[in-house]
Amino acid sequence: MRTAIYPGSFDPITNGHLDVIQRAAKLFDRVIVAVAENESKQSLFTPAERRGLVARSVEGLPTVEADTFTGLLVDYVERRSGDAIIRGLRAVSDFEFEFQLALMNRKLNERVETIFMMPKDAYTFISSRLVKEIARLGGDVSSFVPAEVRIALQTRFAKSQP
Repeated sequence: MRTAIYPGSFDPITNGHLDVIQRAAKLFDRVIVAVAENESKQSLFTPAERRGLVARSVEGLPTVEADTFTGLLVDYVERRSGDAIIRGLRAVSDFEFEFQLALMNRKLNERVETIFMMPKDAYTFISSRLVKEIARLGGDVSSFVPAEVRIALQTRFAKSQP
């Protein structure tokens, strides 16, 4: 069984992420969407909330599962018997950073490959950061995220309004 790990903060998961996940699911027997727990990053949603949003967003994909992890990605890939790391590239500006990560991961574990996948053109401008900003300002994010994420964003920002 060929397993791909798609790591990220997914704060929150977007339709661009889902596009990459759906296409990775066609290439691999199993795809694990691994929500990273990064204490140095200020996230809008907790790791458990992000994992839940991912899980609900991929319910229709039987070979895809959601999980969380801490520590080194290559260690997590080994624990989950992963064969490849999936990384999304939206623009050329993403490449340099992603390339460095891929080379470092290869140095740490040469068995694990990194595969770069680009979302459809319609999703290249979407980022979790922009989605959160639009939602925080009361904008409509329904064309950028799954319905459950839109609801979670509206609920979270409604709580922070005076």
